[in-house]
Amino acid sequence: MFFFETLPWYNIIMWFVVLGILIGLNELSRTSERVSIFMFMVLPIILTIVWVTRGPNEITSWFTWVKVYSALAGCLIYMVVRFTDYHKKHRWYLILIPSILAINILEAVAREFQVGIAGFNGMVDGMYYISGGWNYLNAIAGILNILVICGWFGIYSTSGKRRDMIWPDQNLLYIIAYGVWNISYVYSCAPGNALYSGLALNLAPTIPALLWSKGTWMQNRAHTLLFWMSWVMTFPYFFATGSIFNVKVSYNPQANWTLAILSLSLNIILGVWQFYRIAKYGLNPLKDQIWKDSKISSKLESI
Repeated sequence: MFFFETLPWYNIIMWFVVLGILIGLNELSRTSERVSIFMFMVLPIILTIVWVTRGPNEITSWFTWVKVYSALAGCLIYMVVRFTDYHKKHRWYLILIPSILAINILEAVAREFQVGIAGFNGMVDGMYYISGGWNYLNAIAGILNILVICGWFGIYSTSGKRRDMIWPDQNLLYIIAYGVWNISYVYSCAPGNALYSGLALNLAPTIPALLWSKGTWMQNRAHTLLFWMSWVMTFPYFFATGSIFNVKVSYNPQANWTLAILSLSLNIILGVWQFYRIAKYGLNPLKDQIWKDSKISSKLESI
């Protein structure tokens, strides 16, 4: 195969299991404030004690430690919007939401540059890496993805039984550009479980945001990322090299280049189109909904 080695039937089943569990846990977290408190406040404290007492040798990459707590920070920040009126009385609080997204992307960009500069071609921290120009290309795509984050002050919370945080300007255009960038990143910088943490982890927040809870992608993304990283921290060898559930990438440079070029191209297209709308309609990218009433956005959202 072009992107991966052969996929046994049990790997395919496990992929659907991972996808289903991530979607299921996310839906569970949306059911009530009490459930969210347990999943995003109580459980992380318990797991942190487990991770720290187990010792640092289990998880050797700094990125894994940073990612789990940055995802947790996002979940906690979003809980304030979901369950309180604080953001309505203090509008500045909404700045934290795009900020945590930008920080998460920036963390990956830093790791991408690190892998590219290191020139890996072998085992590193228990995982086989190959470095190349695609790392720099995708890092640039990540920077562009940060720059096109818009509609900060259009974020709001829903009322009713399920309290969600809605970000209207994160439509399908942005989600696709982000998703391809992230898949490309994982494929190059976390190749040991790219099938799961790349494809499944990006589809898990996207499917509900498109089908039954539109506008919740950012919220879903933080939740599912935390669930996944918590699993990786707790059971680091479950999908690692040597596990029957590990799916090896092809380590074909052409595959890395393909994803990186697609990632950069999509983010350039998104950036150009967004700049065009801002200039044409005199919009403020922070306050205004850039994609409101956009014909291309409406067509994509109706899919």
